Amino acid sequence: MANRSMNEKLKNLKAEKEGEKLPAEQKIVIKDGEETAGTQVTVDEELDITETERPKPVPKKNRRGGKQLQAQLEAAKEAAEGNKEKYTRLLAEFDNMRARNEKENAGMSDKGALEALKPILTVLDNFERALESINQDEKTPFEEGIEKIYRQLMDALEDIGVKPMNAVGKEFDPEFHNAVIHEENEELEENVVVEEMQKGYMYKDYVLRHAMVKVAN
Repeated sequence: MANRSMNEKLKNLKAEKEGEKLPAEQKIVIKDGEETAGTQVTVDEELDITETERPKPVPKKNRRGGKQLQAQLEAAKEAAEGNKEKYTRLLAEFDNMRARNEKENAGMSDKGALEALKPILTVLDNFERALESINQDEKTPFEEGIEKIYRQLMDALEDIGVKPMNAVGKEFDPEFHNAVIHEENEELEENVVVEEMQKGYMYKDYVLRHAMVKVAN
């Protein structure tokens, strides 16, 4: 009976000793700050295994919702291009309309100026008649003053766009000239202005007054 008990104790002790042995492939495990014996594995080896087994990232275009977002982006780009084209067209139309309005306003202003300037031409005619009567060899200080005032007036009118036509020697043009006399003149070509009976004037591109002229036949 004693031998049997002794044998059982020996078996139990042997089993406990064998249970304490660890498999060769088992790694060191740290548990609650304690180490349990086993096969050591370096950190590099574990990292290599981790990198090999780590799954590759899924491309953005293949992720869930990527195709939908791509479609929305393309639609937004198309809408932006359409809006840009509309804006460019509207801007061009606005510039054209502004240019037309400025031209129309300038035309209205010029037409108003024409009516205001016409009475001044009569004053110029009287100045010129007075100057023609002056004896250039015996001018008085008063007459010299009249000439200076006339030149100042002509300079002021020229600054705002009023200029004489100076039709003499030019071909007759009914848009600018009013023929009151025709004369035979073999020295000049036909239809050439021989004399300006009354000066014609331009205001910018407008006829302020037609020139009254004598034309050669």
